[in-house]
Amino acid sequence: MGRLSESTGAAWDRLRRVPVWLPPALLTLAVTLTGLGSAQLWRDELATWSAATRSPGDLARLAGTIDAATGPYYLLMHVWTAVAGDSTIALRVPAVLAMTVAAGLLAVLGARLVDRRGGLFAGLLFAVLPGTSRYGQEARPYALATMLAVLATLLLVTALRRPGWARWAGYAAAVAALGLVHLIALTLLAAHGLVVLLAWWRGPTAAGIASPAHPAVERDRRVWRWVVAVVPVALLAGPLLLKARTQQSRQLNWVGLARLDDLTALPGGVAQSSVVGGVLIGVAALGVARLGRRALLPVSAVLLPVLLLFAAGAVVPLWVPRYLVFVVPFACLLAGAALAAVAAPAALVVVVLAGLLGLPDQAALRRTHEWPRSAPVDYTGVARVIADGQRPGDAVVYSPRHSWLFLDLGIEYHLANPPRDVLVTEDEVRRGDLWAAECPQPAQCLAGTPRVWLVVAGRHAEPLGAVRGAKGDALRADFTVTQVWQRPGLTVALLTSRPGR
Repeated sequence: MGRLSESTGAAWDRLRRVPVWLPPALLTLAVTLTGLGSAQLWRDELATWSAATRSPGDLARLAGTIDAATGPYYLLMHVWTAVAGDSTIALRVPAVLAMTVAAGLLAVLGARLVDRRGGLFAGLLFAVLPGTSRYGQEARPYALATMLAVLATLLLVTALRRPGWARWAGYAAAVAALGLVHLIALTLLAAHGLVVLLAWWRGPTAAGIASPAHPAVERDRRVWRWVVAVVPVALLAGPLLLKARTQQSRQLNWVGLARLDDLTALPGGVAQSSVVGGVLIGVAALGVARLGRRALLPVSAVLLPVLLLFAAGAVVPLWVPRYLVFVVPFACLLAGAALAAVAAPAALVVVVLAGLLGLPDQAALRRTHEWPRSAPVDYTGVARVIADGQRPGDAVVYSPRHSWLFLDLGIEYHLANPPRDVLVTEDEVRRGDLWAAECPQPAQCLAGTPRVWLVVAGRHAEPLGAVRGAKGDALRADFTVTQVWQRPGLTVALLTSRPGR
């Protein structure tokens, strides 16, 4: 037993020589790269692909119609895809890198607020969460928002400890970038403001930010410098927020008002595992008890964004759990503080246990990004069916067209030479939208088409019966079903024109 203790102590001493950010960053990189291209792009990522492959002018027109809040991210992805391409892996690599950096920054922040071991275990725990993989493998802005939230908080701590305009300028840049990437993440400013005010009123130590003593005049400057630092946020994100507000009825028409039971489901939602989310909350609670007043910043960084979004979501449809992914690192920081209080082997056991408990969810999210995961949508399978049987002159019809499933984008992404989308009168790029406009008189637009590939959402034994309105009437009148293929979440049918038509 004594030799084991000595060996463990020697291993820990060697680990202390390694930069605290390195093990969490490497572990996060390894985990998020594993199976990066296994799950096909899901509906939200298809929207990213559609937007990122447009010109800057077309992106500006899109932002004027819908998704203005995500416009800066789309512009960033436009630059990225111009360099790296638009493969599934290429689209997701920025999220991988962002989560990797977030894990390293979290370890540094934990070392500043707690101690080295607290930061290390916080970063390691963050790395093994299924939610870190889920949003680190998604071509959406949540990983970038998570990274910037941790970065901004770390820079705030640095500026409060060692005030200076250069440090406040760095903080201002990070917060402005955070707002441009993810407007909801600006709720983090409530936590930052609380800590700044308490540091001004009672001093940095009372706010949980250890700092050398500063005269009262310097304490006063902290408040004013923070106020000045958030001015760029208002100037950049303010117009974006106003524009996004006008688009809310289109953007979030699928979201309901928040209910109290949504709060209980949140840990599992952001961690992408109810079990692991529960473990994280339990260990984080122990960390709060250990830290005392030093817990103010991470606790408020978790609770205030959640409570603000819930309060807003109870009035207007706004509550979407993944919008709060950026608070997860701060819960991990609290958990890391608890783990730092026990022996290193015991703390590592907790991290490993959390990783093992999340393995089923880790495997599931690498099969599909859809939710629930029991209802995948197989765009690739349908595209393969069409590619295998396509002939010159074939057309394709989608039902429904205006759906968040983005049936047309899903098939077009996987087909190098898709059939002619016969009912389109103005595509989504020219419309400045995520959806194309369809022919108001489908029978006329279908005239003369020998074969149609009909792609329908859901599983249908009789896919023609699932097509509504004039489009369905025209298809049933002029075409017969030759063959039907069913793939998860989708049905594809080959239609041939009736003789004499």
